[in-house]
Amino acid sequence: MTEELSKSTLLNQPMKEVFDWSDLELSVRDVLWDYLLEKDGRDAIKAEEDMLYFLNVGDDKIKLFLTENLKK
Repeated sequence: MTEELSKSTLLNQPMKEVFDWSDLELSVRDVLWDYLLEKDGRDAIKAEEDMLYFLNVGDDKIKLFLTENLKK
């Protein structure tokens, strides 16, 4: 039996399809990765550790995080 890699169904969707406040064509996963990489001082290992959290939570928590941290 194959293990589920992510509990989120929205990580591969374009930002503009998930959030009405975004016009980005990038996927939610890419935007989240870019944010975490910047936050962690361009340290890919730390960003990867942070990203693991988002692979194990539901869509609501990801949406809340991105709205609180990226919505202008």
